[in-house]
Amino acid sequence: MLRSAILAAARNPRIESLVTHAPVSRSVVHRFVGGPDTAAAVAAARALVADGLTVTLDHLGEDTTDRTQADAVAAAYLDLLAALEAAGLTERLGLLTARVEVSLKLSAIGQALPGDGEKIALEHARTVCAEARRVGATVTLDMEDHTTTDSTLEILRQLRVDYPETAAVLQAYLHRTESDCRDLAYAGSRVRLCKGAYREPASVAYQRRAEVDRSYVRCLNVLLQGDGYPMFATHDPTLIAIAEDRARFHGKTAVEFQMLYGIRPDEQRRLARAGHTVRVYVPYGAQWYGYLMRRLAERPANVTFFARALITKG
Repeated sequence: MLRSAILAAARNPRIESLVTHAPVSRSVVHRFVGGPDTAAAVAAARALVADGLTVTLDHLGEDTTDRTQADAVAAAYLDLLAALEAAGLTERLGLLTARVEVSLKLSAIGQALPGDGEKIALEHARTVCAEARRVGATVTLDMEDHTTTDSTLEILRQLRVDYPETAAVLQAYLHRTESDCRDLAYAGSRVRLCKGAYREPASVAYQRRAEVDRSYVRCLNVLLQGDGYPMFATHDPTLIAIAEDRARFHGKTAVEFQMLYGIRPDEQRRLARAGHTVRVYVPYGAQWYGYLMRRLAERPANVTFFARALITKG
């Protein structure tokens, strides 16, 4: 019922107007969103880099329903990469990683369009990857609901022919993910492991938190045993401690952790001081209302999560 109410609120222009203009909303946006435009996103990235962190930027937008919209989103990423280069923030940290990169949702650049949607998304992704390489950045393909997993991994496979540094995202709550981790744990492969936030049926995803956590641990072990570059996206203190312990067991003194902008910033800095790469996921754009409401609707427990984050900065 709560999820339905949140989704209804997300589609209600009157509620959107009330929320976006409420004084408390400015605090939420400032805390969890990098800003409304490219300039604000670059400023947020600059501040994080100055604090010893690395960054991935995600351009927010509404669901892409036509080719013109997909073209505009791809162009926004090209503008962002050019602005990051001009600000001196693009720098490779190695063959596979960069100080600032971009996270790209294939649905935003045409994947779901009828007919040639996958082809359109691949073309746009190639253009973004080419520009990212030119300026010294990298690209991660975000993963969305389970119906897009095969399509996303196929587009990733094609992109990696020319841009092997392109990263994948795998979601631990899907039954298939341990197997996908084995397939992608090869030399030169960057993989971000997250729990997953979409509402998925029991036929394809674990439903209980304990099951998801156990799957996450199995998957992180597979990635650490492999020859790729694993990136652990989690705010869970227990999973962070397990990842550190298992990394040491596998002879890896430092790994990459990823966290959302505004969530546990003290822990982000602690991990960075401990020698790990810490990458902050920074969403930006004028469509922050839809982003925030979808995050809340995907798992209503996120309502409590965001509320607590507003109270404590740790």
